[in-house]
Amino acid sequence: MVSVRSILFVCIGNSCRSQMAEGFARAYGADVLRPASAGISPASTISPLTRQVMLEKNIALDAHFPKGLELFGGQRFDILVNLSGTRLPKGLDAGEVLQWLAPDPIGGPEGFFRQVRDQIETLVMHLILRLRNQPPGNPQPGGEQPQMRVRFRGMAPVRKN
Repeated sequence: MVSVRSILFVCIGNSCRSQMAEGFARAYGADVLRPASAGISPASTISPLTRQVMLEKNIALDAHFPKGLELFGGQRFDILVNLSGTRLPKGLDAGEVLQWLAPDPIGGPEGFFRQVRDQIETLVMHLILRLRNQPPGNPQPGGEQPQMRVRFRGMAPVRKN
């Protein structure tokens, strides 16, 4: 039997990337993940393009809204995924911290939102498959994660330092 892990996806505004990741985790990985999302500096609303491109995958974000990290203060997560591209504030408690490099689509065209959505979907699915394949009672913090090298039109590929 696979255990359900709590996971927090964090980005800058909790308007695009972390909302997408939470939506995919809820839709595809409810058997292994109990997801939440937050932003370092939460926006006032979720981007309409985020909602639109997620609906194209039959994932509605109607009940979602931007949340700040303070909402989760003192709460421990099994996994924390940093999508912000920046250093996270101190005080977040997680057994495993993952850094996912996904560009922020805010302000970009619809096609760019789709590209970022698809990259995040792939990352979430890899994590779900890794968790489903772990032996019971044997969590593997820092388990191997895919290094995504995705080329977006007009952008250089993401490089691992």
